[in-house]
Amino acid sequence: MLTPTVLPARARAQIVLSGASVALGAVPVLTAVDLTVTPASRIAIVGENGRGKSTLLHLLAGRLAPDEGSVSRIGTLGLAEQEMSTADERTVGEAVADAVADSLAALSALDAASIALADGDETADERYAAALERAEILDAWDAERRVRVALDALEAESDWSRRLSELSVGQRYRVRLACLLGGDADFLLLDEPTNHLDRNGLEFLTERLRARTGGVVVVSHDRALLADVAQTIVDLDPTPDDRPRVHSGGYDGYREGRRAERERWEQEYDRQQSERARLRDDLSAAQNRLVTGWRPDKGTGKHQRATRAAGLVQSVHRRRAALEAHAVTMPEPPQPLRFPELATRAGATLLTAEKVTVDGRLSSPTSVTLRGGSRLVVTGPNGAGKSTLLAVLAGELPATGGRVHRSHTARIVLLHQEVALPLQRRASDVYATHVDKLVSAGLIPPGEAIGLSSLGLLRPREASKRVGTLSVGQQRRLDLALALASRPHLLLLDEPTNHLSIALVDELTEALRGTRAAVVLSSHDRQLLRDVKEWPRLTL
Repeated sequence: MLTPTVLPARARAQIVLSGASVALGAVPVLTAVDLTVTPASRIAIVGENGRGKSTLLHLLAGRLAPDEGSVSRIGTLGLAEQEMSTADERTVGEAVADAVADSLAALSALDAASIALADGDETADERYAAALERAEILDAWDAERRVRVALDALEAESDWSRRLSELSVGQRYRVRLACLLGGDADFLLLDEPTNHLDRNGLEFLTERLRARTGGVVVVSHDRALLADVAQTIVDLDPTPDDRPRVHSGGYDGYREGRRAERERWEQEYDRQQSERARLRDDLSAAQNRLVTGWRPDKGTGKHQRATRAAGLVQSVHRRRAALEAHAVTMPEPPQPLRFPELATRAGATLLTAEKVTVDGRLSSPTSVTLRGGSRLVVTGPNGAGKSTLLAVLAGELPATGGRVHRSHTARIVLLHQEVALPLQRRASDVYATHVDKLVSAGLIPPGEAIGLSSLGLLRPREASKRVGTLSVGQQRRLDLALALASRPHLLLLDEPTNHLSIALVDELTEALRGTRAAVVLSSHDRQLLRDVKEWPRLTL
């Protein structure tokens, strides 16, 4: 929604958050956020689902007031939220007209002043000068053309008589995004703007965000967009003091800053835990001495025994006080992904597919040979059959043409695009049952079973919850844990970064690059594809 209630402020524009905090009931959502947005800013907001990314965007836009702290704004802004109303009865043309309404109004005022000036109206000089200044500030002559270019580049609806309510979610989103990108607000605030865009649309969005003269704040899980556009990244993921971290240096600076902070956090947590354990041991030793160790040899006088007992009692009191005084103030740091050691069968053929097809789903005959340690990226447009091919390779879907041969001893696992888990069961029970079946079937020896906690994907309190109460991201983590539990020789991954946090995706990417197991990957994640650019490609 474009909201230019005043003329663009250009160089004077700024949005400043000072100690801004927001709570949902008794639950803090954002704590003491300090952030300044200028016309030169290229800021990305990242964090797991539920960490307050959209809330922070609404603070900047003025849609939400902070419970504590302050927000000040100078200039105009355009806001694109993730969701759009399905009840908007405007046509595409009307939406474009609304987006450039200020420019059209400025040109109309300029025309009126020009006519008055030509008619000899002595008062027209001032009106003409003011209208011209307004039109120049808005770059009004080019406004509609900019929106038309954006509509075309994003492949948005070309029929301007169509009502927005009649369009698909993706088409409505592209129309709105085109209006914002073609507009001339001081700031663009965009919530997951890469949703519903194809490759050409992504490239246009990236180019426009980099080239525009106003400030940009974007909430996104698209790591390629962050790498290409963001200069500053606001990280809302957990920190020791619950305050967001602001990293400069673009995406690489964010990665390095997050890694360094995580190391400091883990070291301080371990230090405090070790010190508390030492004090606990000292107290236990002093208590043992009080019970048994103070007794002197037989025949020693009562006075000596009493004196020694008092000293030991004082020692216990001192150690108990020291233990009580030592609070562990550092919260437990987030768990990193601990990818298990996966077996390799170097040189051995794990799977061969020869000219496989599936009626109505995979029309092009496809052949693949995968050996121990193989790497393969499967690419192609939506509908080309990438997910179908992976399901055929995994043996979950029969081929209607061609043949597939799998090694009888090869452990092959497919991580599906979307999770399909029993929602009423506890996550830990789902995982334990799965591992028990693997052991009972002889697929993995009992000694090679992997504990859920050892993977670093779910905390104990999360694992104890019913699957249906977990977030989508946590369910995806459980699904990944189930895939890794069998220690596969061949791991088939269909959009593995869906619903995972940026931090976990980085860790997963590093693990996939380093594992000795064979990996087949199908993904639209542009940064993931960049990170594995040296892997062989199969295009459907």
